[in-house]
Amino acid sequence: MFKKQICIFLVFISSLFSFDVQKPQIYDQQDISGWVMSEKLDGIRGYWDGKELYTKNGNRINTPIDFTKNFPPFALDGELYSFRGDFENIQATILDTKPSSYWTNITYNIFEAPNAQGDFLTRLDKVKKWFRKHPNRYVKIIEQKVCKDEEQLTLFLEKVVSLKGEGVIVKDPTLNYHTGRSPHILKVKKAQDMEGIVIGHNYRKDGRTLKSLKIKLHNGVVFNLGGGFSDKQRLKPPQIGGKVTFKFYNFTKNGKPKFASFLRIREKE
Repeated sequence: MFKKQICIFLVFISSLFSFDVQKPQIYDQQDISGWVMSEKLDGIRGYWDGKELYTKNGNRINTPIDFTKNFPPFALDGELYSFRGDFENIQATILDTKPSSYWTNITYNIFEAPNAQGDFLTRLDKVKKWFRKHPNRYVKIIEQKVCKDEEQLTLFLEKVVSLKGEGVIVKDPTLNYHTGRSPHILKVKKAQDMEGIVIGHNYRKDGRTLKSLKIKLHNGVVFNLGGGFSDKQRLKPPQIGGKVTFKFYNFTKNGKPKFASFLRIREKE
């Protein structure tokens, strides 16, 4: 009985554990001249604490033995990713308790060295030097391009979107490492995305085909999400209580997302 109580306590503690990581704000014509930009990869964020790899919410990721071979004793932050448009397979692979063969398609794309000294490019240079001496075929360091102005940013975003990419991240490279949602890291997209909780189903006249999901946002706003579903998803929709991601274009005067379209079910990370 005592051992069972300990196990329950440890599970409870682990569910509360998460990393204080950097989070981008939304780009809104801020002055980003001289910042650096890179493609925003649509994968699962992975935080290496120097010993183990975790999701941003603190859940340990079960990787194949050789995936983290030669990883450094210092922290890394990056995206576990395969290729554009493959999020569902990435998510299923990363969150599985037993590593599958699909891990051969996954790479760890590093964009930060948390807690390292110096400005952003100095921190990334530390990572590059480590992996030049300690190679790992699964590791990539995300290329950073200097952004001259808004026009160059727009051209880069259009190129990424034309290749079915998600968007762009721009970052002030002059600052020391910091955590939390920051005005010095910005997410740039053609459309925004957001998550919400499914609180109900609206069906068509046949009573079995989904018309829309009833979604509740983090601020309490409720709206119907009816676009973006495949025929298969309309016959087997996301469950009540589940979290979904959708894209949208701005908000109505009532705070509801405009032209919202379903993207995916968001599993717990």
